[in-house]
Amino acid sequence: MSTRRLSLVLMAMLVSATTRGFEEPSGVPHGFVRVSPRDSRYFETDDGRAFIPIGMNLIYPPYVKGGDAAARLAALDDWLGKLAANGCTFFRVWLSNDFYELETKHAGEYDPEQARRIDAMLALARKHGLKVKMTIEHFRNIDPKSTRQTWAIKTVHHESKGGLATSMADWMSKPEARAQFIKKLEYLSARYRDDPTIFGWELWNEMDAVSGDGDELEWTRAMLPELRRLFPKQLAMQSFGSFDNEGKRPSYRRMIALPGNDVAQVHRYLDLGARMELCHGPVDVLAADAVRELIDAKPGKPVLLAESGAVEPGHSGPFKLYAEDKDGVILHDVLFAPFFAGAAGSGQCWHWDHYVAANNLWRVFKGFAQAVQGLDPPAERFEPMRVEHPSLRVYLLRGTKTSIAWCRDAASDWRAELAQKRPAAELAGLSVDLGPLPRGAKVRTYDPWRDRWAEASATDAGRISLPAFRRSIVVRVETP
Repeated sequence: MSTRRLSLVLMAMLVSATTRGFEEPSGVPHGFVRVSPRDSRYFETDDGRAFIPIGMNLIYPPYVKGGDAAARLAALDDWLGKLAANGCTFFRVWLSNDFYELETKHAGEYDPEQARRIDAMLALARKHGLKVKMTIEHFRNIDPKSTRQTWAIKTVHHESKGGLATSMADWMSKPEARAQFIKKLEYLSARYRDDPTIFGWELWNEMDAVSGDGDELEWTRAMLPELRRLFPKQLAMQSFGSFDNEGKRPSYRRMIALPGNDVAQVHRYLDLGARMELCHGPVDVLAADAVRELIDAKPGKPVLLAESGAVEPGHSGPFKLYAEDKDGVILHDVLFAPFFAGAAGSGQCWHWDHYVAANNLWRVFKGFAQAVQGLDPPAERFEPMRVEHPSLRVYLLRGTKTSIAWCRDAASDWRAELAQKRPAAELAGLSVDLGPLPRGAKVRTYDPWRDRWAEASATDAGRISLPAFRRSIVVRVETP
């Protein structure tokens, strides 16, 4: 047995030993995640408990200098532990990344050693009480001669490499290639269809970005029923590229409305090269607007901001100002804004390595997790709205028994703090008007930057006094 394989087997044994008989931590919902029958805009587990996806994209395990697969999985164990310790419930992987890729030599042939890596990753997720979104493919080209976006080329599907197609359009339309993809789904189904650790299956990462003139909507329309047939207990979904120009709206609306697409997902980044001016401004605004775009299409299903963060112009690399963001201002806005705009969970940041891990920002997730702890969104039937305020952007979710507002300082954003290096000012003496309060209502504030809850004073008319804070504060009104 090779040293590489031996180390992987040993890691799998370690994972098995540490998870045997494992019980999920208190407060982490058990069972398969489903669209809630109580309110189709939110999730719950099949035992009826609300599930709020809180987490990020974590496409592959950390790179370890000189390390093998076992070392990388051990490093992943550390990262997942940090996510779980800070209230996260969820992360996303790409099964088509080199670390997990099953078709290492020939299309339609699956490497058992790679499958064991997927097994080990899922065991670690289970150990930490986290659900996993499994993205099946991400390639955009199959041409062995292409030099563009080499990270997104999968040559095993090209005829010159023993594959079935000569181009992406050929691969998407050819019956034999479709049948081969369904065989891959069947392989994954046989192995993972009964694992409640899996949040759901995503057909593709940003399929509208594939090269050529293939019909990604038609391919998705054909494959979603297969996904539903083969993974009946797990969610099915698709994703398109960053919603950064007006031309994306029609294709997004068609994609999220496809039968069998359980989750309306959107990607959007702070990108100074984007054609949409909105993508140049405050992160909370662009994130909340992305969610509003999908809600306005009335999809009747949960909405998630599934990728966000900040990039250099035209997605040419991670945002250079990430290095200045030691407090996680961008991550904070990505997490909070979507949920308070009506999404079913936190926004899910990209750049897990260049940004989150590099700046040790795991604690930022705790701020969001604490703010929403104990909420049952399907029971509340939240209605998102904006409350006018002279110096704050107030995002309010009004529910049947609980109303919760996120109040964001309008003067302090990434441009002020990171580009202009102006520290966020302390705001004192402010109040917000959330409308008449129910009799006996309990009003509290939560400062996610200090991890501090406080009782709040309020008038009968609903004007609530805020304690001094920087950047943002949460107001929670609960009726007995």
